[in-house]
Amino acid sequence: MGVESLVVFIIIGAIAGWLAGLIVKGYGFGLLGNIVVGIVGALIAGWLFPALGVSLGTGIVAAIIHAVIGAVILLVLIRLVKSA
Repeated sequence: MGVESLVVFIIIGAIAGWLAGLIVKGYGFGLLGNIVVGIVGALIAGWLFPALGVSLGTGIVAAIIHAVIGAVILLVLIRLVKSA
């Protein structure tokens, strides 16, 4: 993985984490928190979507949507575990 790919990966994670934070909680988690939530969300969606047979296409916009959906799933699961 090149440096450019790593930078794009981090930027997509930050955007996805921020958007997921807005959707689920109403605000973001700070830069590092957004990056972590976005990257973990992308990993979750990367595992879940192929298992369900879902494909969102390719490109940066599709990657951001993919990561946002995974991050929202992650945040909802965390909220359910905390409230139980």
